[in-house]
Amino acid sequence: MSLRIVVPVKFVPDATGERRFGDDLTVDREDVDGLLSELDEYAVEQALQIAGEADDAVVTVVTVGPEDARDALRKALSMGADKAVHVEDDDVHGSDVIATSLVLAKAVEKTGFDVVVCGMASTDGTMGVLPALLAERLGVPQVTLLSEVSVSGGVVSGRRDGDAATERLEASLPAVVSVTDQSGEARYPSFKGIMAAKKKPVESLDLDDLGIGADEVGLGGSWTLVESAAERPARTAGTVVKDEGEGGRQLAEFLAGQKFI
Repeated sequence: MSLRIVVPVKFVPDATGERRFGDDLTVDREDVDGLLSELDEYAVEQALQIAGEADDAVVTVVTVGPEDARDALRKALSMGADKAVHVEDDDVHGSDVIATSLVLAKAVEKTGFDVVVCGMASTDGTMGVLPALLAERLGVPQVTLLSEVSVSGGVVSGRRDGDAATERLEASLPAVVSVTDQSGEARYPSFKGIMAAKKKPVESLDLDDLGIGADEVGLGGSWTLVESAAERPARTAGTVVKDEGEGGRQLAEFLAGQKFI
């Protein structure tokens, strides 16, 4: 039986663009370009490496989002993933990470899995809790924040590097893992991979397909709420110190005034 590897990926606003909130205090995704979250690229890469070491494996990428989110799936497919699942439903709009984890868990269950490989966080929300929420909802062990990961003999194992120590961790399959940006550079899609991605299957699902009610997701079904948001203040000109013999003193006074010293 094939090793079933599932990679949740996210379509995020380009961090180099001008990001704003909409009237409902959710991220305005209409006026900024989007792309596959960079941290999810590491997860796709590790999934492909695991698949390459297996006798038989299938890598499926899953995303939740509007029509444009298919761009994230296409990028992952062009990297080498075998197929994709796109959950698209207007009622999902505004879902927080807890509501999103419900949708992803149901999609992963429907797809079937042996190991779920996640990025350490998304580059827009940067919460980093989705892997743990997925593991809880799926009822399987989690092995998170790995800089090295492998699967063999029904066990997933890896290395977690901390500030003061390195740990070796393992768990029996099925399991959820997350990998850090130290796990290895993600490959660039080749022209052949880009062309092949156009022929790979992408399954479309909505909330009805997953047995999820509209009241369980979206702004109304989320466990958290953004009450207010304000644009970041424009940058102001810095203080210029002309050194005419007193520059050191002025610099020290400025640093002391800012409580840096």
